[in-house]
Amino acid sequence: MTTALLVVDIQNDYFPNGKMALTNPEQAADNAATLLAHFRQTGAPIFHIQHITEGEIVPFFHPNTEGAEIHASVRPLESEVVIVKHMPNSFFNTNLHEKLQEQGIKELVVCGMMSHMCIDATVRSAVEHGYACQVIEDACATTTLQIEDKVIPAEHVHYAFMAALNGMYATVTTTEAYVK
Repeated sequence: MTTALLVVDIQNDYFPNGKMALTNPEQAADNAATLLAHFRQTGAPIFHIQHITEGEIVPFFHPNTEGAEIHASVRPLESEVVIVKHMPNSFFNTNLHEKLQEQGIKELVVCGMMSHMCIDATVRSAVEHGYACQVIEDACATTTLQIEDKVIPAEHVHYAFMAALNGMYATVTTTEAYVK
């Protein structure tokens, strides 16, 4: 198989009562779980990405905390690869590219959190590494952002980033359309 699933940062801190709760993370995680089940059923490779914060700049995903653990809805099987990263880009200072190359992967199906940060950075880097990408937009989540006095609702942030990725960097689709 030359296509792999990349499940990015679906971790406890992004859920209610976490240190960085997103907008509707449960729905995105449910869709990611559907993708995960689909890939497990077909035997295609699966890679989980786990963000562990280094230092105190980011107030979440601290090492050895429940918040940094991968959410139960998409918990990896022992046979599935888990790549630990410390920056938004899943390729930066990790062995992700090498692991994908070892398995002959040419295309990535990407889902996870946050749409505007780690999904964006990872997909753009994946294309620069030569991979074709599909982003499953309803298996991604983000949060409301603010700059100066302007508040950008999470839904607008999400769709702006999905629209920016669609075409040049990825094919953006839904869980239902992908698994049909």
